[in-house]
Amino acid sequence: MGSKKVISLVNVLIGWLNKKPMKVKIFLGFLFALFALVILDIIVKDRSYFLVVSEAVYIAGTIVLLYKLFRQRSCSGVSLKTQELMAIFLAARLICSIFIEANIHTLLDLTSLLSVLLVIWMIRFRLKSSYLRELDTLPLSFVVVPCVVIAVLIHPATIQIRFSRTLWAFSVYLEAVSVLPQLRYMQNAKMIETLTGKYVFALGISKFFGLAHWIIQIYKTRGAYFFLIGSGYIWFSVAFLAEIVQSFILADFCYYYIKSYMQGQLLRKMPI
Repeated sequence: MGSKKVISLVNVLIGWLNKKPMKVKIFLGFLFALFALVILDIIVKDRSYFLVVSEAVYIAGTIVLLYKLFRQRSCSGVSLKTQELMAIFLAARLICSIFIEANIHTLLDLTSLLSVLLVIWMIRFRLKSSYLRELDTLPLSFVVVPCVVIAVLIHPATIQIRFSRTLWAFSVYLEAVSVLPQLRYMQNAKMIETLTGKYVFALGISKFFGLAHWIIQIYKTRGAYFFLIGSGYIWFSVAFLAEIVQSFILADFCYYYIKSYMQGQLLRKMPI
């Protein structure tokens, strides 16, 4: 009975929210995110856990995707190009992590990379007959080339190995836009596979925890966190901007996904 009342209350709240102008929705979303950050800051004392949770949720999302591929024996609804972009930025980040400082994040990145490579192998070789190439239309060069150019121009100055500076920046920028082919795929298909929707939602949750780490650190240091990296402050600002861009790319999808879930429905159509 208690859970039904909660769901009913949430549905009433969603119905009220739907009637509000977009500016009001954005403002309320900002307040909710701010409230969530305050709660997280109170509960979690070691803020490095945010990054660990972010990477763990990302791995969980990939496991959901693998479950779909192995259980349904179909890769329909999945963008191969997004998986390839993710493999590229994970490989770049893993190389940098090994050379700079091997730690728990190195292990998590390795796990993520192996999972994504398995997804790519399944789509390319085992399930290629169900891959709808005509829906996966976003050119990889449209995403990769700008990231390379920006990484060459703007990168951290504190990493001792010069090549690692550009490679690390490239991984940050590419991660921010790697989900674009998947969203384009779903828009072209005009529908969303259930497990694919859960996968994209997991990416959104993962990015929320990653962004939470940045925002809380900046708030706690009263902005001094921007200058703790050493020289290359432009890089830090651009990297933070890339994190925000990716969060906003996924925020709209996550909103509609939560809305449909609380209403007892499955998100079948891509929100426009």
